[in-house]
Amino acid sequence: YRRGMYTFWKRTVPPPTMVTFDASSREICVLSRSRTNTPLQALALLNEVSYVEAARNLAQQMMKRESDEGDRLRWGWRQVTSRQPTDYEMSILSKSLQRSLERYSKDQQAAIELIAFGESIADESLKPHQLAAYTVIASMLLNLDEVINRE
Repeated sequence: YRRGMYTFWKRTVPPPTMVTFDASSREICVLSRSRTNTPLQALALLNEVSYVEAARNLAQQMMKRESDEGDRLRWGWRQVTSRQPTDYEMSILSKSLQRSLERYSKDQQAAIELIAFGESIADESLKPHQLAAYTVIASMLLNLDEVINRE
C-alpha cells in the first residue's frame, strides 16, 4: 500500500523505521544488506500505523477478491509469500481467524478502532468485525519471517 521509495531521506540519517530494518546509512556503498529478524522489527510491523493500515488494505483485498474463507486466506498467503500455504499453515490461519472473529464480534468498538488506523478510509461495505479479524490475519502474514527476510 505504501512504499519506502516515498520516504524522505536525509543525507546521513536514515528514517527510524528503515534503521529498524537494518537499512544502511548511505554514507558508503553497501553491496548486500545483512538479514536479521529482531523483536523490534516485529513490534514495528505489528503496531506502527502505516503497517496496520497496510494490513487493513491487504485484508480488504482478501475479502473483496474471494468469497470463501479458505480462498481468502490462501490468496493472502500467496500474495505475501509467493507460494501456496501447506495444510498445517492453513489450519493455523483458520484457527487464528476464528479467534479474531469471536473477539471482534463481541467487541465491536475494538474492531472499529483497529480499522480506523491510518489516513485511508476503511471500506464501509465490509462488516467492521470481519474486516478487523482479517486485518489481524493480514498483519500476521506480513510479519512472517519468510516475508520480512526474502532470499
